[in-house]
Amino acid sequence: MSQVKEMELKAGQAQSSSQMEQPPVVEKKMLIPFVLITLLFALWGFANDITNPMVSAFKTVMEISNFEASLVQFAFYGGYFAMAIPVALFIKKYSYKSGVLIGLGLYASGAFLFIPAAHFGTFGLFLISYFILTCGLSFLETTGNPFILSLGATETSTQRLNLAQAFNPIGSLTGMFVASQVILSNLQSAEQAADGSLIYSTLDAARKAEIKANDLEVIRNPYIAIGLVVLVVLIVIAVYKFPKENKASNGSSFGDTVKRLLAIARYKEGVIAQIFYVGAQIMCWTFIVQYAENLGYSKAEGQQINMIAMAIFLVSRFVSTYLMRFISAARLMMFFAMGGMVTMSITIFVGGDIGLYAIVATSAFMSLMFPTIYGIALEKVGADRELGAAGLVMAILGGSIMPPIQGALIDMEVIAGMPAVNVSFILPFICFIAISIYSYRTSKQLI
Repeated sequence: MSQVKEMELKAGQAQSSSQMEQPPVVEKKMLIPFVLITLLFALWGFANDITNPMVSAFKTVMEISNFEASLVQFAFYGGYFAMAIPVALFIKKYSYKSGVLIGLGLYASGAFLFIPAAHFGTFGLFLISYFILTCGLSFLETTGNPFILSLGATETSTQRLNLAQAFNPIGSLTGMFVASQVILSNLQSAEQAADGSLIYSTLDAARKAEIKANDLEVIRNPYIAIGLVVLVVLIVIAVYKFPKENKASNGSSFGDTVKRLLAIARYKEGVIAQIFYVGAQIMCWTFIVQYAENLGYSKAEGQQINMIAMAIFLVSRFVSTYLMRFISAARLMMFFAMGGMVTMSITIFVGGDIGLYAIVATSAFMSLMFPTIYGIALEKVGADRELGAAGLVMAILGGSIMPPIQGALIDMEVIAGMPAVNVSFILPFICFIAISIYSYRTSKQLI
């Protein structure tokens, strides 16, 4: 055998050996923990996307402004922000499993608090219920995301998180379906006259009170149902014996950990990018209903369009996870962020049904962003992963702050001679600019 052929044979064997040694995305021994934790992704997806359309529902039932109604999002995502660091400190002392169980308990408690909220008909009680529910979701996300990252090789961690996050839209679609078919389509306060105006606003106080009580029960019932489901999941996870390594191992002080994290530009800028991403996502999925209503669609029809957007998001999540085998995650996210900028430009300047289709298409570009920013930002944090994850969950604050700002813009009705609902999508456009900058900097290894 010639020396050249011998070298070629050895190279081929080395390549074959390298392919054989390629670590799996999920190891067999971690399959059951992976499935159980991935189930949580669907549960918080349901909570997120049954809630987004409630901004429109409460606006009508309670007869409040877009700004006031969007306080639903302020309370909902404020819970994430408030609890993220306490959760991280908790799981450092105890375990991922303990964090998951407390999260499920708070989730169920917040859902069941819809019973007194609907009984008394007080908007403030609903906001408290949402806040408590999402304190539970903060436990689940702060615990679940780093746990998924730890279930296998570092090389496949971002792929693994994208795979787990791919099941989040399944819960989201279920939540959106329930919002559309069980809630919005059965709201008596949303019934329209022949000219498209709301009948509810013309009724006397007694009839309004009767309809309000009915509609608040319509809103309440799905939350009671999901509360019962969450209790079942809590019991299943409570009896399952998780791996011993499900406890955080870093014993550093809180202050030292924060200093190390803030010294990592990739992490620090990742938190900022995540704030903008969550803001963009919640604004697009919350106000697509108002945008559709401005074109003459009903609330239920607007939510059905939103479901199409979520279906596109789900398919794109799987497609983007596959594409990461050939294109780096950061580079792919940069292209997707640019796509989001294009679709938002169409919504703002073209408007009409084409603008509506552009909002729907934006979901395809948003699909990979949350888990990809999350995975990239945590790449260099080492043993500080739990508190680093808390910072990224706190970044969900973007979903609390930005929707009320967009709601206030929409309340202006007309801006610079254009429909305010169209112009309001300048906010998601700015968010995609920020994400594209972060993507570019990480793809070029500038941070």
